[in-house]
Amino acid sequence: MMSYILLLSIVVPTVASLLIFLTRYQAGRRAGWIAGCSLLFTSALLLIAGIKVYQGEIITEQYPFVGPNISFDLLGDGLSIACGLIINLLCAALAFYSIHYVEHRIEVIYGEVDEKTWLSYYAGYYSLFLGFPVGFMGVCFVRNLIAMYFFLEVLPLVLYFLMAYYGYIERVRIALMCLLWSSVGAVFFLSGILLIFSQANNFNISEVHAITGNPKTFWIIFLIVIGLLTKMAVFPFHSWMPWVHAEHPTCIAGLLAVYGNIAAYIMVRVLIVPLADDFRVFSIPLMIMALLTMVYGSFLTMAQDDVKRFAACSTVSQISYSLFGIAALTTYSVEGGMFFFLSHIMGKTILFSTAGLLVYATHARDIREMGGLGSKLPITMLLWACGSLMLSGFPPFSGFPAEWIMFTGIFQKGAQNTTAMVAAILGVSAIALTVSYTFWGMKRIFFGTLPAHLASEKIKDPPLTMTVPLLLVACVSIILGLYPKLIMDLFHLVIGGSLPS
Repeated sequence: MMSYILLLSIVVPTVASLLIFLTRYQAGRRAGWIAGCSLLFTSALLLIAGIKVYQGEIITEQYPFVGPNISFDLLGDGLSIACGLIINLLCAALAFYSIHYVEHRIEVIYGEVDEKTWLSYYAGYYSLFLGFPVGFMGVCFVRNLIAMYFFLEVLPLVLYFLMAYYGYIERVRIALMCLLWSSVGAVFFLSGILLIFSQANNFNISEVHAITGNPKTFWIIFLIVIGLLTKMAVFPFHSWMPWVHAEHPTCIAGLLAVYGNIAAYIMVRVLIVPLADDFRVFSIPLMIMALLTMVYGSFLTMAQDDVKRFAACSTVSQISYSLFGIAALTTYSVEGGMFFFLSHIMGKTILFSTAGLLVYATHARDIREMGGLGSKLPITMLLWACGSLMLSGFPPFSGFPAEWIMFTGIFQKGAQNTTAMVAAILGVSAIALTVSYTFWGMKRIFFGTLPAHLASEKIKDPPLTMTVPLLLVACVSIILGLYPKLIMDLFHLVIGGSLPS
C-alpha cells in the first residue's frame, strides 16, 4: 500500500465523489458519512506516510501521463506530507461538520421541496465538497508545474458551484467574483510556469533550480508571486476575500482559508527552495506588503458587526503572517511561516465554523443582536475561545510556537537590515490587534445581557457532529503546540539546507 499511498489520497475522494453523485438517491442522507469516512481513511494513510518520512524516507510515486513534458509523479517529503496531512484532517472534520449544516442551508435557501430534490441538493453538496481534498492533495504532492496548476484551478471551480447553490447573500454574483479573481491569479501563475519551461525546457519542480541566475528569473518570480498574492488576498489584491469568505456556506469556511493559505506552500516549494538567491530581491517588498495587510485586515475586522464578515476579514490579516515569515528568507522564518500556515488554517477552521454554529443556533448574523449567549451555547463559546487562542498565539496551542519560531527568524533578518527590523517590531506589535478583535468579538457575543428575543427562544448548542470535529481539531493544535518538533523536523528536512539559519 505504501507504493500508492499518495495516489490514493487523490483517488479515494474522487471515487467517493463519483459514488455519491451516481447513487445520490440511494446514498441520500448517508452522503456526509461516506465523504467523511473516505477522508478519515486517506488521513490514516497520510499519517502512516508521515511516520515513514519522519524516519528519513522520501516517498516518490511515478505514473505515466500522455503529453510532452507533463507527468503525474508524486512526492511525499517533509514539506508536502506535513501540509497534506493537516489539510486532509481539516477536510475530514468539515465533512462531518457539514452533515447538519447543509440540511439547514437547503431548508433556508430552497424551503419545502420534495424528497428527491432534497437528496439531489444534499448529495450534490458532498459530491462537490470532495473536490477540495482532491485539489489540495494534488497541489501538495505533484512534482510537475502543469499538474500543480491543474489541481490549483480545480479549487475555484468547486468553490463557484458550492457558493452558487449553497451560499448566502447574492451568492451567484459573488461566486462569479471569486472565479474571476481566481482567473486573474491563474493567468499570472501560468505565465510564470510557461516562462520557466522556456528557460529550463522542463515542467518538473525539481528542475526549477536550473534557472538560478538567469536574467529572466526575476520576471518568472514576479509573475508567479503576483498570481499567488492574488490568491492569498494580500493588499492590494484583497478585495475579493471579505465578500467571498463571508457569503459562502460556512461549512466550507476552513477550506477557503486553506485555499488562500496554500499559495504559501506553493511559494516555498516552487520559488524559495530552488531559487532562494534570486527570490531575495523580493524579500523586503513582500514583508512590507504582508505587514500592511496584517494591520489593515485587523482594523477591517474590528469594524464588522456581521459575524461571518468578522471572521472573513480576519482571514485577510492572518494569511499575511505566513507571507511575512516566508518573505524574511531565513530558515527559522520560513519554517515558522509554514508552521503558522498550518496553525492558522486550524484556528480559522474553528473560529469561522463557530460563526456558523452561531448562525445555525440563532438564525442571526448581526453581532449587535447577540450577547450573553455563553449560558445557552457553552460548547460554542469554548470553541470560539479555542479559535481565538490559536489565532492569537497563546499556549498550549500551535500558534504559540509557530509565532515564536517565525519571529525568531524574522528578527534574524532584522539584524541584517534596518527596514526588516522595523517591520519585525511592527509585526510583533500587530499580534495585539489579533488578540483585541478575537476576544472583543467573544465578549460581544457570549458575555453581557442576553437579548430578550434570544432569551425567549430555545437555543442550544448544535449537534455533536458539528462540535466534536472542531474540538478534535483543537486537540491536534494542542499536540503540535506541546510538541512542535513533530512538524518542525519534517519542514527542516526540506527547507533546512536551502536557506541561511
